[in-house]
Amino acid sequence: MANFGGHAIPGSFFLFLGCWLTIKHILQHYWRTSQPKGRRVMSPSFRALDYTEGGCLIFASFVGIMVEQFVVDGPHARLYDAENKSWVKLMNWQHGTMYLFFGISGIALVASTASKLVPAGVDRLVLSLALFVEGFLFYYHVHSRPPLDAHIHSLLLVAVFSGSASTMLEVFMRDNIILELFRACLFMLQGSWFYQIGFVLYPPRGPEWDLTQHDNIMFITMCFCWHLAVALLLVACISSVVWFTVKRFSGRGQDIEIGMRNTSSKSSSQKALLEESEEE
Repeated sequence: MANFGGHAIPGSFFLFLGCWLTIKHILQHYWRTSQPKGRRVMSPSFRALDYTEGGCLIFASFVGIMVEQFVVDGPHARLYDAENKSWVKLMNWQHGTMYLFFGISGIALVASTASKLVPAGVDRLVLSLALFVEGFLFYYHVHSRPPLDAHIHSLLLVAVFSGSASTMLEVFMRDNIILELFRACLFMLQGSWFYQIGFVLYPPRGPEWDLTQHDNIMFITMCFCWHLAVALLLVACISSVVWFTVKRFSGRGQDIEIGMRNTSSKSSSQKALLEESEEE
């Protein structure tokens, strides 16, 4: 992660995950509200979505661990150098540990979807734990760094620990659309903020930031609030588009079905009248 690309890749992943969760949870909420009371068995299509999400988490985590370990200047699975009596690339090991727990959350999602023996809420519990581990490692990730560097990473902790807390609430409050969309919003906030960290610490173009100037710290704090506002707006827009699109298409389907019934009833009545006229 010691470059712009290293922050852009996880940022893109979290942005995509936030968009995906928004679409998935809106579709699930529409399906739940359109079902008769007492029917809570999830349709096979939604189970397929959970399998896809869990598989992508596992695959992305595996790729992340492999990249952190076997990049050109990576530790190559060496944790301690006995000759120099020093740890080997602990930064890479910390990033790999973060990816590991997100991979475990993917496994928990697949297992809870595949088997009824897995208690309900395990997938949310493990995802909350993965976010907590991410924040815990990042908290001890920025010690002895310049003020702006430490501050911009500490703001990331706000999104991470908030996501962990809201996901933990979902363990006890299942199918709560507000909590589900809030989790998606915080994933988007994480993704955009990873990009912001990359632009500040490793600007691809333009002048470099003064990491000790207090005004820069004030601006970055305000900028974090802007990122949150944009994330909320994105979730609201995506949710509205998906909801009205599904409602429109489902409405068309109902209209077509009603029209087919009316047409069949008209044809049957006309046929009956013709038969009566022939008999007369």
